[in-house]
Amino acid sequence: MLSVKVSSKHQIAVPSEARRALGIKAGDRLTVEIRKDELVLKPQPGSAVDRLWGSGRGTYGDPVAYVRALRDEWED
Repeated sequence: MLSVKVSSKHQIAVPSEARRALGIKAGDRLTVEIRKDELVLKPQPGSAVDRLWGSGRGTYGDPVAYVRALRDEWED
């Protein structure tokens, strides 16, 4: 299990093994979640597009077929 030490300025350093596994780079932001007696850090996507990516997956089936069907409706 990895561990970190809280500095006198209340800062921590994320261990390199964890950074590599999650693809965290300098300047990336992490979300902080408190669960009972746990502190959970997760990488935060950088842009709105990244945060929304895949949220509608499966809603319209095949996206190419969906767009073609919409275009066909508009052309009629």
